[in-house]
Amino acid sequence: MRIEKLKDMQGGWFVGNFTPTAHKADFEVCYKFHPKGDVWDIHYHDTVTEINLLVRGKMRMQNRLLEAGDIFIIEPYEISDPEFLEDCEVVVVKTPSANDKIPVKKI
Repeated sequence: MRIEKLKDMQGGWFVGNFTPTAHKADFEVCYKFHPKGDVWDIHYHDTVTEINLLVRGKMRMQNRLLEAGDIFIIEPYEISDPEFLEDCEVVVVKTPSANDKIPVKKI
């Protein structure tokens, strides 16, 4: 058995075609903690589909309220405009593994 530490990964990403990673793959997996009020650039992806599980907290995306247990899928060219209304924990799966984030508005 091999053991890796999340703290040694980049931004919570621990599976994917990048370094460092716990496991190389053609998709990506991430665990993210976003404190209430965390601010992110509004962006989209031109290749990647993101499958997100909101494990804990409440947030707003595309003017829709999301709560713990919600799975929300962002397809290529859809806008990501997260607003973290509470402390949030999110598990993200991206397919394929690609760095294609395109900012629309820098915050």
